[in-house]
Amino acid sequence: MFTGIIEELGTVETLEHRGDSARLTLRSPQVLEGISLGDSIAVSGCCLTVAAQDGRAWSADVITTTLEATSLGSLSAGDRVNLERCVRADGRLDGHIVQGHVDAVAEIVGRAEGEGTTLLHLSLPDGLERYVVDKGSIAVDGISLTVAGIEAEVVTIGLIPETLERTTLGTTQVGDVVNLEVDVLAKYVEKLSASLLPGAGARR
Repeated sequence: MFTGIIEELGTVETLEHRGDSARLTLRSPQVLEGISLGDSIAVSGCCLTVAAQDGRAWSADVITTTLEATSLGSLSAGDRVNLERCVRADGRLDGHIVQGHVDAVAEIVGRAEGEGTTLLHLSLPDGLERYVVDKGSIAVDGISLTVAGIEAEVVTIGLIPETLERTTLGTTQVGDVVNLEVDVLAKYVEKLSASLLPGAGARR
C-alpha cells in the first residue's frame, strides 16, 4: 500500500524490452534506503517489485499487462519518474490509500498557470468518472491529489508549488498522458451495494 506522497524523483537508466515484458532500471538512491529484494516501490503510480539493486540504482521486471495499461512502456533513458516506497504501519499516513494498481491512462487536455496554483485538466477514460467526486481523492502518476472540480468527463486538479517542484507534474504539458488510480474505497462500495439495489436479485 502507498499514500501518494512522493519521496524522490528517479531517473530512468534503461528500459530493456524482452519479448512481451521489460526490465526497467532506475537511478534513485534515496528510496533504496531500507529496501531489500522483493520490496515494492511505486513508479509514477505503478507498484513494481525490486528485482536487483546496488544502493544507487535498482531494477524491476514489468509484465505485459502493466506495459499495456500504463505509461511505463514509453519511458526512455533520462526520463524522470515519481517514486514512493510502500507505507510503513508505524508512520504517518498522509495522502490517501493508493494501491499502485493503475486504472487507466489519461490525457492532459488543459493547463492553467496561476499565482500559487496550477490547474491541470485531465480527460477521464470511459467508466472512471463515476468514481471521481468533487473534493475527493485521486492518484495522478502516483501523486495523491484532491479533485478541484469535475465536469462531464474532465477532472480538474490543483497543484501547489511544492507538488510542482517535487514531482513530474511540474513539467507535464497538454497532450502528455498520466497514470490514474481512482479511490479503491469507491469501487468496493459500488460492488457491495450492487446487491442492495432494486432488481438485483432478478439479475443474478
